[in-house]
Amino acid sequence: MKFSTEAIHAGQTPDKTTGAVTTPIFMTSTYVQEELGVNKGYHYGRTENLTRESLEKNIATLEKGKYGISFSSGVAAIHSLMSLVKSGENVIVPESVYGGTFRLFQDFVSNYGVEFKWIDMSDLSLVEKSIDVNTKLIYMETPSNPLLKLTDIKSITDLAKSRNILTAVDNTFMTPYFQRPIELGADIVIHSTSKYLNGHSDIIGGIVVTNNEEANSKIRFLQKALGAIPSPFDSWITLRSTKTLVVRMKQHESNANVLANYLKDKDYLKRVIYPGLPNHPDHELAKKQMSGFGAVITIEFHEFEVAKRFLKNIKIFHLAESLGGVESLVNHSATMTHASVPKEIRAKMGITEGLVRISVGIEDVDDLIEDIEQAINNK
Repeated sequence: MKFSTEAIHAGQTPDKTTGAVTTPIFMTSTYVQEELGVNKGYHYGRTENLTRESLEKNIATLEKGKYGISFSSGVAAIHSLMSLVKSGENVIVPESVYGGTFRLFQDFVSNYGVEFKWIDMSDLSLVEKSIDVNTKLIYMETPSNPLLKLTDIKSITDLAKSRNILTAVDNTFMTPYFQRPIELGADIVIHSTSKYLNGHSDIIGGIVVTNNEEANSKIRFLQKALGAIPSPFDSWITLRSTKTLVVRMKQHESNANVLANYLKDKDYLKRVIYPGLPNHPDHELAKKQMSGFGAVITIEFHEFEVAKRFLKNIKIFHLAESLGGVESLVNHSATMTHASVPKEIRAKMGITEGLVRISVGIEDVDDLIEDIEQAINNK
């Protein structure tokens, strides 16, 4: 089946009892056992839930993976990868990543003897030089949050396989509609399902997808042991949302392309970062490994005061954390998503006070343009 069909049907069949087309919400904490050692394959809600299983099968199918393991948040999904890494081993990570990932790795996991090597992952030779006998995992976030730097997935996965190293890709910004890392050689894909996969800003969740049986076994065990699972209702809400993923992503990207081209020549901006613009340094790579450019645009104002005025005056856009919802959001990375990153490291990443990340929604794009203009001009 093709992508649009799988988005609607994968992991879902009509309910055997009633014939209901929509997967039911199985709100139960436990299951009756017919007698000792005899059950229907379900024991306890933390370890098994049919609604959650349907979601896991659905997203795994879209990512071309065998196994899906869902979590209560994207950060919990990322944390689960650390079950694959032992004390004394190291992980190679791009120097520009989501602030929550930086905080998790640098301020928490590193306390348990795992080393993180923060590098410019756009430089393949630097990736190769960073590998040593203790390297267990190469972690990619592409495009990166918020600077939209791209990583050549195929080149890095080829290198990693030659050294027997695992690879993982945070695919939150692109979704499997625009980018499928497993097809490019990645062992593991991670999503914050709170973002585009759900797309309505009403749940928190995460998922790991893999074809690697050993990774699946270890991460599935961690899901069971820690219990960081999405509720049946949150699973159902996300499963409902993947049905419209294709139509939403098409509109998201269409609006983003119009908006990026509108903003690129504005004199109040120092730069506009969007992989769909020919001046993006990774534009050719974007065309090679992605089927679309996504719907996140990052802009940098010359003056912080203009950025503040813009953020204060917007009406249709909302100043808020997160991204990927049907409504357009703006985020001031230095004080919001990356506030926990030390100032000197933010500066090294390129996250300035004038930097603003835009998550372009699916509203009428003319209204979004008018909102930007009034926000800039309203002094």
